[in-house]
Amino acid sequence: MTQPHPQGIHQKQVNLQVLICFQTQRWIWFSKTIILMAVLGFAELLLAFLVFVSIYYSRLNRHAPITKWPVLGMLPGLLFNVSIILDYVTMLLKHHGGNFMFEGPWLSNMNIFFTSDPMNVQHITSTKFDNYGKGDDFKEIFQVLGDGIFRSDSQLWKYNRTILHSAFKQVSFQLFSDRTIKNKIESCLLPFLDHACKQGTEVDLQDAFQRLTFDVICSIVLGFDPTCLSIDFPEVASEKAFTEIEDALLYRHVMPRCLWKLLNWLQLGKEKNMKENVEIVEQMLYKEFISKCKVQSQSSGNNRPEEESRFSLLDVLISEEGKGKMDDKFLRDTAINLLAAGRDTISACLTWFFWLVATHPSVESKILEEMREKLPSREGNGKDLGVE
Repeated sequence: MTQPHPQGIHQKQVNLQVLICFQTQRWIWFSKTIILMAVLGFAELLLAFLVFVSIYYSRLNRHAPITKWPVLGMLPGLLFNVSIILDYVTMLLKHHGGNFMFEGPWLSNMNIFFTSDPMNVQHITSTKFDNYGKGDDFKEIFQVLGDGIFRSDSQLWKYNRTILHSAFKQVSFQLFSDRTIKNKIESCLLPFLDHACKQGTEVDLQDAFQRLTFDVICSIVLGFDPTCLSIDFPEVASEKAFTEIEDALLYRHVMPRCLWKLLNWLQLGKEKNMKENVEIVEQMLYKEFISKCKVQSQSSGNNRPEEESRFSLLDVLISEEGKGKMDDKFLRDTAINLLAAGRDTISACLTWFFWLVATHPSVESKILEEMREKLPSREGNGKDLGVE
């Protein structure tokens, strides 16, 4: 029998290896094709599902002013109308009869109850305040406020409220506040606006009013004027720090609690900036009031002239309660809460007021006419902007 030639056997082995390699490549190509088709199929299914959900929830909420989406809650509607946020919230309140519950994304801190009913506001903030504890989440978010009136509960809140009301009612403090506001308007705000008018420059009114109110509230609460409002718009570290602290607090409402706490622990992003800005504000408080308060208290027996001593809301509180009852932490917490209360609320209101006046010429004419008739004149072209 003839034996096969070794070269023929080798050739068959080579052909078999080539065939196996070709089949393997085909199988790899086939597998990749199957995976690609599966991915594309999944993407198409996901897209179809999202379109279906969008259509379904849009039809389900076609008569509602805001749609509540799965996972995202009502946040998309809020973001879509962020440029007209106050008008949008007003519309939502009107639609829901003055009370509206905004539901944010899952795992976020954005479930917020809005109300425009004065009875509800009085019920929550005063009449039945004990029924509405701030809660641990609120206290963590607003940790910077310490144990001040905005963050405290029950008995501590009543104590803070009582001593503040007592100070507000003092005639000497009322006269001091009125004089401070009047002087600041006449020496800073009016010259600033007059300069902008003559130069024909655009002015960010909200920034101007924030600077004005920060100067006023620091003068009233601390007896210290940081002089933020002037023609050259100087950058004042404490005023800028206050603004950035408020931005960080807003982010804490939007972010999931676990995320902003992680950033705080790692000292990253706005949480790192917040810590630095709190230190800036506290340095200002201790430098301009608390340390001077100690010096003044220690030298109170030296019969210092009345005009040399500083006058402020915290001084009134100390004289009412006695320095022994108010440690540095109490003064720090009270000051920060009062600064927060007296800054943005008034500046935002003034900005909207002037915007409304500017867009309603007939109302502006009536206001000017009433000022000419009712306000007493003083030297020059000005009017006496008294309290009444």
